[in-house]
Amino acid sequence: MQKISQISREDSQENLPAIVQTSVNMKRRTVAGSTGIGFFVLAFGFIAIAFATPNWLVSDYRLPGQLERLGLWVHCFRSLPDVNDDSRRRFFVGCRWVYDPFTTGYDEIRGFLLPGFMIATQFFFTLSFIAMLISAIGVLVFVLCAGPDQKHFITLIRIIGYVILAGGICASIAVILFASLGNRNDWMPEHANNWFGWSFVLACIGAVLALVTATLFLTEVHVQLRKRRYFKESQTKFEMMHASQ
Repeated sequence: MQKISQISREDSQENLPAIVQTSVNMKRRTVAGSTGIGFFVLAFGFIAIAFATPNWLVSDYRLPGQLERLGLWVHCFRSLPDVNDDSRRRFFVGCRWVYDPFTTGYDEIRGFLLPGFMIATQFFFTLSFIAMLISAIGVLVFVLCAGPDQKHFITLIRIIGYVILAGGICASIAVILFASLGNRNDWMPEHANNWFGWSFVLACIGAVLALVTATLFLTEVHVQLRKRRYFKESQTKFEMMHASQ
């Protein structure tokens, strides 16, 4: 009896190659997904650092001047005269939050500190940073919890891909705006001695990496759809073969 049951089990296993092999191949993620996770970590890190650091535009430290460096939210001056002070006795020195409500006269020059293109740069890069934060939650779920056997696995990857894509587009718009208008003649003083700093470089790299990451996650969606379709076809063939026996 034991030999008969063993032979029957072996026969049933021989009749299940498609499902067994397909189940083994239904990995948690493919090369595209794994690579996308690595690129996402880099993109998120670069965008977060660029968002928080005041080195988008820097002045040559070897030359005397009014500007030291500036970012999206913080401006640092060596000695910026207050254009609204007729006596020319008020100067802004050091680093301040651009929306500082405590420094006398700082709110009066906010129109100079934040022209329209700078507000647009803040807006689009903030959207990019928020998109990457939301995507980080999705990526954690994708890595730690989700699997191809779950119903909404592909939907999760698709949402991650499109959110990162939106973040990459917003970051690209922000860096293009700042690159076009950030070092123009009629904004920061001594523009000939100013250049784009490492925070801006990180923002540019982060924008590109975000677009690459979105492409990888959307590729993962395509691969997972093909694998799921192949699994269903294999299961259907087995059921038809089993029914004919």
